[in-house]
Amino acid sequence: MNASWLVTPYFFDEYDAALRRAVSPGVPFINNDPGNVVGRSAASLARVHRPIAEFVVSAVKRNELPISIAGDCCASLPVMAGLQQAGLDPALVWLDAHGDFNTIETSPSGFLGGMPLAMMVGRGDLSIPDQSGQSPVSEEDVWLIDARDLDPLEEMALQESRVHRRALAALDGLTFDRPVHLHIDNDIVNAMEVPANNYPVVGGPSLVDTIKQCSTFTSRNSICAISLSGWSGRLDHDDRTSRACRSLLSYIVNASL
Repeated sequence: MNASWLVTPYFFDEYDAALRRAVSPGVPFINNDPGNVVGRSAASLARVHRPIAEFVVSAVKRNELPISIAGDCCASLPVMAGLQQAGLDPALVWLDAHGDFNTIETSPSGFLGGMPLAMMVGRGDLSIPDQSGQSPVSEEDVWLIDARDLDPLEEMALQESRVHRRALAALDGLTFDRPVHLHIDNDIVNAMEVPANNYPVVGGPSLVDTIKQCSTFTSRNSICAISLSGWSGRLDHDDRTSRACRSLLSYIVNASL
């Protein structure tokens, strides 16, 4: 199996060309830049989300592994949509320092970036996943890894949900008898090593440990898609975070093929 790469150089509606540096030099990729992405409404974000879903469908039909890179975790929704539209019913393994399980009712800030996992399982406002045709994933088919920074009501929602929560150390022991969509927010890595994030979280695993655990996990499972939520280019003054993300993604992809 070969990998097929797509870069969506946006953090929601904010253009960020630096995200292309998540792809190793010499590796071909598709640049998903439709332009005219104004605001964070569902209709506006659909301009970047629908091509992601179409890319995933096409890659799966060619028996290739789709790799989707974007600036925010909401871009994982059309990855799942594409897998579903290609006839797959994958488990979702979500690596993140945050829970991303807020809704408008639970979020202290109303920040959209804190809601995509909740949307993925059918909670809250579903206008964004609806635009790409993503159907809710059953909560018992979701494994949330790390999530060391949760809002109080978000914590309660997760406790009452059927989402499985694990530490990164448990990842290499997980095996599935079905395909897996692996989503990685780079902020799962200790912020000392990936500092160029809008919402860095102290603590967490090292880059080396993250690579080791993820590589073991992907080598033991059938990975049908990988999505990465990248860093902020305007904060990556020394390219340290982009290099870390490129290394992380390269090792994981190689272990998946």
